[in-house]
Formats: sequence, C-alpha cells, structure tokens
Amino acid sequence: MNESNQKIVRYPAVAGQFYPATPTQLAAALDQYLQTSVQKTKAIGIVVPHAGYIYSGAVAGKVYATIHIPNKALVLCPNHTGLGAKAALMDSGSWQLPNGNISIDETMAMALMKECSFLTKDHLAHLREHSLEVQLPFLLRLNPQIQFVPITLSHLKLSECEMLGEAIARVTQNLSEPLLIVASSDMNHYEAHELTLQKDQLAIDAVLEKDPAKLYETVHTNHISMCGIIPTTVMLYAANRLGAKKATLIDHQTSGPVSGDYESVVGYAGIVIE
Repeated sequence: MNESNQKIVRYPAVAGQFYPATPTQLAAALDQYLQTSVQKTKAIGIVVPHAGYIYSGAVAGKVYATIHIPNKALVLCPNHTGLGAKAALMDSGSWQLPNGNISIDETMAMALMKECSFLTKDHLAHLREHSLEVQLPFLLRLNPQIQFVPITLSHLKLSECEMLGEAIARVTQNLSEPLLIVASSDMNHYEAHELTLQKDQLAIDAVLEKDPAKLYETVHTNHISMCGIIPTTVMLYAANRLGAKKATLIDHQTSGPVSGDYESVVGYAGIVIE
C-alpha cells in the first residue's frame, strides 16, 4: 500500500487465492456466477458470503444478480487479521482489482465519521482483509461507475452496532441517490454439514425477521461462528431505520458439496433486504 501524500491505492491481497487474478479469468468466473436470470429488485442491504469463489461465489453471485447495483455502496466486513482499529474506515483513495479500480467516496466517508464517534480513519485493518475485497469484483462488474466506503469491524457491543447503524441511516437519508449496504459474512464454521445447516437457520431466521438484537443474541447464545455477525447486525439496524419491509433468503449452502468434506464445513447464506 502506498502511504505517500498521493491517494492511497489498496492493492489486491487475495487475487489468485480467493478469486482469479487475471482480468479474463475473473470476467469468466463472474459471468458464471451472475448468470441467474431474474427480475432485479432495489435492495437497501444484503448479506453475502466471502469465501473463495469456488466455495461461495455461486451464492454471492445469486444475490448480486437479483439486485440493482447503484452508484454508491457501503461495504461492512469482519476483521479476520486483528490489524487496525475496531471500527476502521478508509476515507480516501481506491482499491485496485484485476477488473479495474473502485474509488472511495470521500464525501460519504467524511459524513460517516462525523455521525459515528468511534469510526476511525485506518488503513491498516484493510491491508490484508479478504472479506471486503472479494465483494468488489462483483460490484464493479455490475456497475463500473460505482464508488464505495469500506469499513472493517471487530467485535462491537450491541449498543455500538445500533449507534453505527443509525449513523449509516442518517448519512443515507442525506444522499441524493440510493446506497447499497453490503454485509460480508460467512455463516457457521468447521462443524458437520447438518449441524451447520441447523445453526445457520437460527441466524438466518433472525435476519429474515429483520431483528438485529435477536440475531446478535441468537448467534452468541447458540455459539454460531458467524464471522460477519457485527456487519450484519449493523446493516439490519440501518435498514430498519431506512424503512426495510421485506427480507428474502436467496440461497443457503455449505462448502461440503465442493470440498467433499461434510464433517467440517462452512455455511454460506445470501439474503436481500428491500
């Protein structure tokens, strides 16, 4: 990452590992995952998985294929690396991808930091984080004009999730155009296929009820290792404040059918909030 006085460029950290590293191969993969033919809806928020495309690309693609991609997005992801601040926002620069560059919306980033006191300008948390990066090729493929704000979140209290969600909603209401709020999350990790499906369903049901407090409590009480619990909880608070009416489960799978290992799987769910 370039830390000079010039605009920061966040270079790909997991291209060639989580998704194809060449423009041609990436385009072919995205076309494959986005081939679902359905009438597109206008979403307030979505939950999408972030594993390697071979495992979760089909679920993510189905979600992105069902919605209109506006010119602005806010992408919330968990912090897997432990680097940086607990609520880390990049406020300027761009992210380089094999299929192009996606710029950060500096005006929206500044507005978010004014509205939420614990959001921290921090690039370190984003340096090696895969869970946000893997969403961007989909967004850029579907709308080459898109700008976004990236936020990486460590564990937050429920009250902090509500504060950030409310701040996002206030900023969104002041925008002159639609905003898509992306919550990047895999579901339960490294347990048997059937148990993972059961645990996942508990969390999915809470999301479908658009109940962030229930989701937060359900995941913690039932020991569901949903890595994006915080981004999803924040997204739900924001979506409810913005008038969410309907939540739809687009797809739910595990890594088992791809890996052949049904004793230790990861769950993937795709959900759209309208």
